[in-house]
Amino acid sequence: MSELFDAIDALVASRSPLPPPAERKRLRQAHGLTLEEVAATLDVRRATVGAWESGKTEPRPPQREPYAHLLKQLARLYPSPMATEGGVLPAAPAVTVPAAVAVAPSASAAAAPAPVPAPAAAPPSPTAAPCPARGSRRPSASGAAAANSPAPAGSGAYAHGPLLVLDADEERQVTGYGTGGLLLDVPARSLPALVEWALAEARVGAEKLQASGKDADPLLVLTAAACGRYGLPAALSDEERSAGRLPEGHQVIKLLERAGWKLTRRGLGPWARVYRPVTGGRRQCVQLCIPSWNALDERSWGHAAELGPAELARVLGVYAHRVMTPVGSTAVSGLELMTALNPPTRASEPDQDGKRRSEHRPGSLGKEPVDPAPCEAIDGHPVLAHLPRFHIRGPEERLFEEAYDWARDLTDAECMQPHLVGIDVNLAFGAAANGAVVGLDAPPEHVTNPVFDPAVPGSWLVDLSHVDLSRVKIAKQWRDLEGGLLPSPFTPTGERPEGPAWYATPTVAYAVELGYDVAPVEAWVRPRSGRFLDGWYKRLRDAYVATMADLGVAEKLSPGEFLEAMDGHKRRDPELGIVLDAVKMTVKGGIGKLQEKARGGGWVPGQAWPALARPTWRPDIRAAVISRARVNMHRKMVALAAATGRYPVAVMSDCAVYTADGPTPLDVLPYDQDGKTVPGSFRLGVSPGMVKHEGTQDVLWGVGVLEQLAAEGKVANLARYIKTGEVTARDTGE
Repeated sequence: MSELFDAIDALVASRSPLPPPAERKRLRQAHGLTLEEVAATLDVRRATVGAWESGKTEPRPPQREPYAHLLKQLARLYPSPMATEGGVLPAAPAVTVPAAVAVAPSASAAAAPAPVPAPAAAPPSPTAAPCPARGSRRPSASGAAAANSPAPAGSGAYAHGPLLVLDADEERQVTGYGTGGLLLDVPARSLPALVEWALAEARVGAEKLQASGKDADPLLVLTAAACGRYGLPAALSDEERSAGRLPEGHQVIKLLERAGWKLTRRGLGPWARVYRPVTGGRRQCVQLCIPSWNALDERSWGHAAELGPAELARVLGVYAHRVMTPVGSTAVSGLELMTALNPPTRASEPDQDGKRRSEHRPGSLGKEPVDPAPCEAIDGHPVLAHLPRFHIRGPEERLFEEAYDWARDLTDAECMQPHLVGIDVNLAFGAAANGAVVGLDAPPEHVTNPVFDPAVPGSWLVDLSHVDLSRVKIAKQWRDLEGGLLPSPFTPTGERPEGPAWYATPTVAYAVELGYDVAPVEAWVRPRSGRFLDGWYKRLRDAYVATMADLGVAEKLSPGEFLEAMDGHKRRDPELGIVLDAVKMTVKGGIGKLQEKARGGGWVPGQAWPALARPTWRPDIRAAVISRARVNMHRKMVALAAATGRYPVAVMSDCAVYTADGPTPLDVLPYDQDGKTVPGSFRLGVSPGMVKHEGTQDVLWGVGVLEQLAAEGKVANLARYIKTGEVTARDTGE
């Protein structure tokens, strides 16, 4: 009788229910399994599994039951919102985007600060469905690729989110990996067809960040495999890499041109924009990103280019959700974010015929570029074309507002302390941009013998050599300090100025704050001004703080709790660690891009270069932000010195190094039992403008570095090496 029951079980197993072919493929890809891995497990050929997924054949005993069991287990991990109550998808309808499957976590799951653990064997609730596995090419990876990743919008023109990472399998089938675990079959077989599909059918893009702005274009990220599928090289040749693009005669570029598509001046390179001229008010533009062509520079994006497509979609998706859809390097994106948040034009009120027209938007930089004052222009700018060739401008001719690079020798007392502790200001240039009053859309006005006004942005020629740091005002109280142990706030090198020099408004205002009179000789001022960067700062500040919270570092922690939370915070979620670094580089790069220099061969000094044609080429705004950052740093160092007698031994941009009896910032910064510290000085915390621990080294190490580089005729800045303790061959000249 038992044999009969076994026979019945075998008969039932021979007809084990299976999902439709398209769903079989989706489940395999969701868990990062290759055809070879499934075939090897079931002891069949790779082509056999491919035939099961294409619907050409159906599995038969003895493989059918274990194959059905595999799919059942995967369906528990990656359920589809289209699934019926029985767990089997209906036959795929004939839709424009074939086999589109979106799997998104719930809103609460997407916002959770802690990493989501690997899914359990039990079926998850429908409202918190997990998404495709991390490492889509690794079968052992966990199923939490989209934890802390924004879900697709779900409906509307951009239902599938801001971007897709496209990857091709062994059968040259292309899959689009989106945010929140989205998977899309991509039917396009050529790059022109792909661009058409992205605009007409993919439902990818993002809503504008400001009512008068424009929606973000769809971003398609092509893996090396996807490049091969669309006729592009997996990597650029040396010549192409030097040019930054494919040659104009490349076959794929010809295909685009035949289809009526155009490329911007930067051509088909690591970041490319494919577009058609606006017709009928409809914008047709797609952004391309190719990581294997070094689109994701490791200085800004770490190891992002090495991630699998699902992981990369998560990283770029979080960045797009919190900052903006990337349109180039983090520096380019930082600059574009300024315009996206503060567009130059807006729609006017309806006229008598009910029509609206484009008009200047107050508070913006406008649509036209503005020439800098001669003192603000960098060498080679057209406004300096009258200068003799090879003329070198000094501080009395040129505005030198740059970040700190200052160091001094240790005193005998400092040499007796065991530790060097570095503290670093969070998002220092972002904090400096907040509240900065800058010139807007009008050219600067030249005045002689002006009365200094700290409320007017501009550049001032003034002698600040009389400011004595041994006696300064702090909170309107005169205080005595060891002036020789502090850097000057008026020069990047920290050296005391020797005579008249050009300064941005915040630098001159700080001299007045310290208690000294100023008498400018001349100035270039900008009466039409505003806080252009406030919205930019807020968006990046929120992105930074939210990502830090996801990494376990929340606001309003006590100093001790903050230092503990910061210990290894990026290791808690390396992918969000990439996002964090990208946000920081967006701030720094965006400010730097305001003074982009001429690039490429063929440029002649005195000749305009492309960057000058945009309204955001504004070296005066960059100078104002850097001036505020340096002044903020100095103000904090002065407050700490006055309260504790501690002085920095080195400052590099936003990092200051102090000697201390203990190894942590708590051994440098005084905190009372209530968690309060010196007003106006450094405070530990996650918010921009507050500080974190940069690194600690032994004082003996510092003395050794100073002696080593001094022997080579170099001045060592210990703040440059405090984080790792390593002095590179570049620094030593080897």
